[in-house]
Amino acid sequence: MNMWSKLVTALRGGAHELGEAVVDGQALRILDQEIRDADTDLRRSKEALAEIMAKQKLAESRVKEQQAKIDEYEGYAIKALEAQDEALALEVAAKIATLEASRNEESTVVEQYAASVTDLRKSIAQAESHIKRLKQQVDMVKATESVQRAQATVAERYSGSQTRVQTALDSLERIKQKQAERGARMQAASELTQENGEDALDARLRSAGIVSDTSSANAVLARLKEKRGA
Repeated sequence: MNMWSKLVTALRGGAHELGEAVVDGQALRILDQEIRDADTDLRRSKEALAEIMAKQKLAESRVKEQQAKIDEYEGYAIKALEAQDEALALEVAAKIATLEASRNEESTVVEQYAASVTDLRKSIAQAESHIKRLKQQVDMVKATESVQRAQATVAERYSGSQTRVQTALDSLERIKQKQAERGARMQAASELTQENGEDALDARLRSAGIVSDTSSANAVLARLKEKRGA
């Protein structure tokens, strides 16, 4: 049981490492997609803001219209009071009360829209700032990735070229060594040939009597007699 538990744990660890490797390999692609998703959400938020602002303007217009009606009926009520028509003035006052209640409800809606607009504007500004900063960081990461990839390529090629250059230098040294040995053999052969040629020539000269053979017995005896007579 303990062995199976260890095996399962090892498999889970391997799967986790594989998953991390896949995520790391696709990190920039994942970041790009997340940024695109964030841009989409931001655009939708701006569309929602525009819609709320439009509703806020409509509500404000209704408030102004209702206030104008209230002002109009207040004028009617004052005229009714001036005419000492208490019943008519009371009826107009009831109409004014209804208009004021409706105006107050619309004013509350306007305030709610205004609060929503303020909060949404703040959230959008923060989101734009975050997305902008994230895009800048991704651009720097991409630039760094490109530079490091180029450096790795150059280093790999330089390492390979260094190996090839060293191999070529070694081959050159071997060629030079062989050439030196070949030259030395040729020089020795030339000297031997020259010496052999000189020996043959001296022998022919001595045989022709042009050059005396100082090493013969007669020559040695003649030299001794000369030396004794002197």
